[in-house]
Amino acid sequence: MPYFGVSLIVTTIVFSVLLAATFVLWYRSERTLSIHSITTRRREWFYWAAILFTFALGTAAGDLLAERLSLGYLPSAGIFAAVIAVIAIGYRFGVLGGVFAFWAAYVLTRPLGASLGDWLSQARADGGLGLGTVGPSVAFLVIVIGLVTYLTTSRRDVIES
Repeated sequence: MPYFGVSLIVTTIVFSVLLAATFVLWYRSERTLSIHSITTRRREWFYWAAILFTFALGTAAGDLLAERLSLGYLPSAGIFAAVIAVIAIGYRFGVLGGVFAFWAAYVLTRPLGASLGDWLSQARADGGLGLGTVGPSVAFLVIVIGLVTYLTTSRRDVIES
């Protein structure tokens, strides 16, 4: 369904171009796209621009596959998850560099999340489970709080210098 009269194809293309332009300008300016080197205000601006366009692109791309191309929410999520798995395997076996693998997987988590969220929340007649938005949102909030609490106390995510 078009938002404000703009099709999902157009929004997916526009946000893809904006994200690509952000990465090109960021790399030309800073010579890195590594999130571990976000130590200046300019790098932080590039980072947040990439995040903004990633979220918008993720919603558009997820809806494009699921709704416009009529694949359905769960099959669309499966496609995005499979591509993320291929990226992880490519990184694991040294075919893909860490920075590229991170950003490629990160960008794809957005349409994966949008597809899964729609699958959980949308009505059964529309291909979803019909759980609404509140229940799944609360469940995800509890999971996120649990993970943040675990990582904060265990410090398993801390990289030793």
